[in-house]
Formats: sequence, structure tokens, C-alpha cells
Amino acid sequence: MRDYFRLVKFSHTVFALPFSLVGFFLAVCHPSYSFSYVKLALVLGCMITARNAAMAFNRYADRKIDALNPRTKKREIPAGILSPSGVVVFIWMNIILFCVCCYFLNTLCLLLSPIALIIILGYSYTKRFTWMCHLILGLGLALAPIGSYLAVTGQFDIIPVLYGGAVLTWVAGFDIIYALQDRAFDEHADLYSIPQAIGVDNALRVSVLLHLVTGSLLCLAGWFIVDLYPKLDWIHWIGLGIFLVMLVYQHMIVSSKDQSKINMAFFTTNGLASVVFGALMILDLTT
Repeated sequence: MRDYFRLVKFSHTVFALPFSLVGFFLAVCHPSYSFSYVKLALVLGCMITARNAAMAFNRYADRKIDALNPRTKKREIPAGILSPSGVVVFIWMNIILFCVCCYFLNTLCLLLSPIALIIILGYSYTKRFTWMCHLILGLGLALAPIGSYLAVTGQFDIIPVLYGGAVLTWVAGFDIIYALQDRAFDEHADLYSIPQAIGVDNALRVSVLLHLVTGSLLCLAGWFIVDLYPKLDWIHWIGLGIFLVMLVYQHMIVSSKDQSKINMAFFTTNGLASVVFGALMILDLTT
């Protein structure tokens, strides 16, 4: 089981899970709805199984590419730690569990579950034909706050959609930074990415632009929240401020001349930003 957790990088759940919980608590803190441990468990089940299926499918789809890339050749499938057939079973188990959780949430979640699966699984092939792969990855994670809100309310709302847009541009922006380390390999293997398409300096500029959109959407969502949740105090603004500082910081430690801190920018900085923002936002909603 530890090998499968390493396969799907379970620790990277910290990116989208806090936003998923924000979407959930936005719904249950609304006067029209109430908190339910069962729904919370089902939302967490959807989040974990969907992500497990997506990451495992990505590793399965890329197993031959990973075997050729010096950075990824020690991953579980190319290294022979896990068999492709075993990973396929793991993928199907998580897909089935995801659909079961959606079934017990509400009809809308069940009807939309195939679309969600197409997006999060289909991402794995996008790098073969488009540099927009970073945006597709962001779209997959953007479903987290929207889906959690739908799980409780059964309807769309502007605030979770704004958070979804923020997650989309945030993830796409830091995925561009992460892709810098594979630029030479992508060119050799005829794979597409923004760094491969427009170079390192321009890719970093695109990442900055995406994160400016992220900050704008988060501020806009905060403005809407103050109107709809008048009991909110200053705590969520502190969380937002910390998140924005972390966005700026990751662009300060990665440049075209120094890419040694990409992993710090990718995981540590973004993971901390997401957890702190989510925790303070939920604290403000529930106190």
C-alpha cells in the first residue's frame, strides 16, 4: 500500500484538498444547509479516490515516457516496483469508489461524475499534443471546490466557481514552473509544454500572469463572501494575504538562471499556501 501511496504522491493532496473543504464549508455554513459528517466523509471520499485514479492513470499512461526520462525513470512502474496491471486494478477500484460516493451525495453529482473523470484522466494525454496541458491539469483540480459545494447544495454558485477559477490558474502557473526541469527532455521526446514552446523566460512570465489572475479571483471571491456571510471577520483576509505572499515568494526563488529551488516552489510553498488559506478560511466560517 505504501508503494501505491508513493505512486499517487498522496502527500500532494494538500494542493486541492483545502479548497475542496472550503467549498464544503461555504455550503454547510449557509443558512439554507447544515453540517453532516456523512456528507463530509463522502466529499473526502470523492476527493481522495478521484485524485488517486487521476494520478495512477497518469503514471500508467506515461510509464514508457517515464522510463526514458532520467528524472522519472525510478518511478514505481518503470522501476518495476508496481506492475502495470496492478496499477490498472487500482485505477478501476478508485473510479468505482468515486462513482459510489457521488451516487450517495446527490443526482447532480452522479450525472456530472463522468465529465469529471474525463477531465482528470484525459489530462494524462494532453502533453502529447498541446502546450495547454498545464491549464487542463488546473481545470481538473478546479473541480474540487465546485464539486464539494455541489455535493451539499446540488446547485452552482458564483463563489465556488471563482475559487475554482483561482485553483485553475494557480495550479497551471506552478505546473509551468515545475515543467521547467523537463524542458530539454520534452523537446527531445516531442512532448508539449509552455517552457518547451516559448522558452524559460517567457514561460515564467506566463506563470506570473496566471498567478496575477489567481490573486484577482481570490480577492473577488472574498468580496462576494463578505456580502453573503456577514459574520466573517478578518481571519480569512489574513489567510488570503499569506496565500498571495507565497505566490510572490515562489517567483522570487525560481528564475531562468537559478532553477535549483523548483521543488521548494512547487511543493513546500504551494502546499503551505493552500493549507494555511484553507484552515483560516474554514476557521472564519465556523466561528
